[in-house]
Amino acid sequence: MDNRFTNQTAIITGAGQGIGFEIARQIAMQGGAVLLNDIDAALANRAAQVINALGGKCFAMPGDASDINFIQHMVDEAVRKFGFLTIVIANAGITSYGEFLEYEPESLQKVIDLNIFGSFFLAQKASIQIKKQGSGGSILLMSSVTGHQAHKNLTAYGMTKAALEMLAKGLVLELSPLNISVNTVAPGATLTERTLEDKEYENTWKRITPMGRPATVDDVANAVLFLVAPESRHITGQTIVVDGGWTVTSPSPY
Repeated sequence: MDNRFTNQTAIITGAGQGIGFEIARQIAMQGGAVLLNDIDAALANRAAQVINALGGKCFAMPGDASDINFIQHMVDEAVRKFGFLTIVIANAGITSYGEFLEYEPESLQKVIDLNIFGSFFLAQKASIQIKKQGSGGSILLMSSVTGHQAHKNLTAYGMTKAALEMLAKGLVLELSPLNISVNTVAPGATLTERTLEDKEYENTWKRITPMGRPATVDDVANAVLFLVAPESRHITGQTIVVDGGWTVTSPSPY
């Protein structure tokens, strides 16, 4: 077994299924302790049960990752449960489609609350804890190719993802003295439980992706694990795009 996350504790939000779950599973299978969050309690509990059944160490904590009090509670619980905190992966996010001229204020507020506010304050509260420990650590913010290339009906979502990449760069100045790295991963089209609800999704992205297929959750998780591993902490303020080359040519799926 690869034990590169031994003596590491991670909070991963939005991890009940899909990319977040695969990240949680791999960190736990490589020796790390994981506090697994999802707003859907059934998904969070089932995901943690699966990981624990595989021999990992995982604690489910359902709740709203955009709520500042819950964010602090997650940090406190990670420390109470596992003794310390070293890795935070702000994976929870809302993908909100809508034409710009018809987009509603309530929809924008929801996207900003989770994608930006939640990620910002999770990074802040975790950094305060890591500073107290003097241990150093890694923060990973989940971006998207829509933060790099315009995508029809995803203007609001793409705006929030571009903001996260700027957040990572800004935090380099403040967190590097604490030996905390901050990076982002920007997935392109990825096969998950949600995207596979669209029966044409895989074939569409096979056709327009230079590598001939959409990403798997493994593809994205591998990039995340590379960046949050202790040996990678000299890499900070960077974004890895995981899209099979789609942003090079950016053909529309529509």
